[in-house]
Amino acid sequence: MDRGVKKTSPLWDARKAETERKILDAATRLFVADGYAATSLAAVAEAAAVGARTVYLRFGSKAELLKRAIDVALVGDTEEVDLAHRDWYVRAATAPTLEERIAGYARGAREVMERAAPLIAVAAAAEAGEPLIAQDARTGRTATQRNIADLWRRMHADGLLHPDADLEWIITTAGTLAQAETYNLMIRTLDWDPATYQQWLYGTWLRFATTPSTLIEPSPGPHEPDDERA
Repeated sequence: MDRGVKKTSPLWDARKAETERKILDAATRLFVADGYAATSLAAVAEAAAVGARTVYLRFGSKAELLKRAIDVALVGDTEEVDLAHRDWYVRAATAPTLEERIAGYARGAREVMERAAPLIAVAAAAEAGEPLIAQDARTGRTATQRNIADLWRRMHADGLLHPDADLEWIITTAGTLAQAETYNLMIRTLDWDPATYQQWLYGTWLRFATTPSTLIEPSPGPHEPDDERA
């Protein structure tokens, strides 16, 4: 028997996927309810009704488990298809009208935030002590900014933006607003629900796209001259 051949079959793969789902579901519940520091792999194993060794062998560390939970929450399943190639995102990038694109993005972003933002808040609290989590967070923020830039550049290329729209300013602003940290802040401080967030995102993006971008120059500070007489 060739020891280099991994055990696999449709039934084996299905069982493996089901085990991973149970572990990730349990981990998500515990991370969100108890926080990163208070959640152990042993507790996750118990909540998932699997052996502790199974969790250790599959994920290796608590940081890896949280990273995987976030990755799955972002896309909604364990399929190896990244966010930019999901059906909802493709429709948001290619729909025939501006309104359809923005509505598609706002709806998809709401669903992503509902799934992933609570876990991202857990990760943010753990970044200082976990280099892997900190690195993954930086990668995720960069990917979000890149995806937002792609959507807006497509709208610009397709002639869907106001002629006086400042594309780079929009990308910078919309990319910052699209981060999970912004969503979490709004939910906490404004007492919004996800539906309100979706409506706000749609309206904000529509204004960005259909009105001239006006950059307000900062006023001089108390020790800065505002003319050449100083």
